[in-house]
Amino acid sequence: MEIRIGQGIDFHRLIEDEKRPLMLGGVEIPGSLALKGHSDADVILHAITDAILGALGLGDLGEFFPDTDPAFKNADSSVLLETALQEMRKRSYRVNNVDLTVMGERPKLAPYRAQIKKKVASLLAIAEESTGIKATTTEKMGFLGRSEGLGCMAVILLVQ
Repeated sequence: MEIRIGQGIDFHRLIEDEKRPLMLGGVEIPGSLALKGHSDADVILHAITDAILGALGLGDLGEFFPDTDPAFKNADSSVLLETALQEMRKRSYRVNNVDLTVMGERPKLAPYRAQIKKKVASLLAIAEESTGIKATTTEKMGFLGRSEGLGCMAVILLVQ
């Protein structure tokens, strides 16, 4: 059995925009906050996608889905993730588990953690028990601490 480990990280600017949904892990978070980006700016799904691409040695999110390409304007990040999963399956790998850390002061993740965990597990076709989701703040330090952005780090284990 061959294994591959991938790490992905993504950050987006946090903005007030009642017309743009805040997507985290494929789940719409209610309120006036949104993430600014070319696609839907879902930092969780972007970090997972980046981790898969990295584990396979295929580059990064920006190479596969450039923000200069109008085809990805307001793209649903679950579609981008599915593209990476197709590349993974072509190489006869599957996801064993994923571990995620969301970084930022707001929104608070606790009320949505179970829903996000369920959605991520479903997208990756793994058990919820194989999906770790944690959240941390930066104790008010830096751009994340000033609530100017939100980030996510993902570590993924692929098995053949």
